[in-house]
Amino acid sequence: MELKITTLEGKESGTATLSKDIFGLEPRVDLIQRCINWQLARRQRGTHKTKMRGEINRTTKKMYRQKGTGGARHGAQSAPQFRGGGKAFGPVVRSHASDLPKKVRALALRHALSSKAKDGTLIVLDKASVKDAKTKALRAQFGKLGFDNALIVDGAEVEAGFATAARNIPNIDVLPVQGINVYDILRRRTLVLTKAALDALEARFK
Repeated sequence: MELKITTLEGKESGTATLSKDIFGLEPRVDLIQRCINWQLARRQRGTHKTKMRGEINRTTKKMYRQKGTGGARHGAQSAPQFRGGGKAFGPVVRSHASDLPKKVRALALRHALSSKAKDGTLIVLDKASVKDAKTKALRAQFGKLGFDNALIVDGAEVEAGFATAARNIPNIDVLPVQGINVYDILRRRTLVLTKAALDALEARFK
């Protein structure tokens, strides 16, 4: 599979051959969904908390006599059925993270990349660099290329000027190749890979 390489100025800069093992798979929705659920679960803080019965600071004196009232025999006012009492089975501080094998994560990433290639929303960029770190100029270049909702993945390091100019543009994400992930790939309409990112991905999955 071959794709044309473009520059930020909109000019062609040759062609790139994409590996079938990375970009030529038939996307599996179940794998991609498992990986996204794993990512979002790890992102949750898990700091929600309600006070249980034993954490309520209320009197433990018996509310009224044991017999003769015709009602239930209640003790402490911290019981869940009373106003101001503890919460029964409320949320506690915990981790929402689950385990997902590395092989499954790697396979899900390849299927996410293949889905972009299949949909025709994968673009190969010559390099992500600008002379002047100006958001206005970079936004104009993105507009000509049709990058209105895109994830741009560069090589091992993103050029500081390019990252600075792109960070204030809405719906544009810039990541180094080490940070590429299934969720960010699918949450943006277009995936833009630089030549350096393409080489790094092929070396990673070799």
